[in-house]
Amino acid sequence: MNATARPPLPPFTEETARQKVRLAEDAWNSRDPARVALAYTPESQWRNRSEFPRGRAEIEAFLTRKWAREHEYRLIKELWAFTGNRIAVRFAYEWHDEAGQWFRSCGNENWEFDVHGLMARRYASINDLPIAEGERRFHWPQGRRPDDHPGLGELGL
Repeated sequence: MNATARPPLPPFTEETARQKVRLAEDAWNSRDPARVALAYTPESQWRNRSEFPRGRAEIEAFLTRKWAREHEYRLIKELWAFTGNRIAVRFAYEWHDEAGQWFRSCGNENWEFDVHGLMARRYASINDLPIAEGERRFHWPQGRRPDDHPGLGELGL
């Protein structure tokens, strides 16, 4: 196996696609831009709202900016569909800005992986909904979502 391989590898089964989604969620909940960037190919292509990072260095810089402004970030991802080397997910995350305004950001991502399990393409569409602090649904301590915490379906999102 290649030293840079990131199992599970394509082609994906339902089980391995779900594993890949949870691994991605866990990495993003770490809020560690360098760790997250390693899951992408060196020349990975992104579309994230109106930004189009290319390659690990731009991805890491993008994530550094993102998590500097999105405080108390907590994310849930859910498998939507998969085939071969592609996975589609839906997700929601909650965060607040410098002024203390909370948001729930919801969206969809389409992922394409290389043979080593690294993400070569990530296309995200995201909407931000301002919410009151009392409307929050993601209350676990910062970091990995506990296994017993409800997913998006159970939360009605």
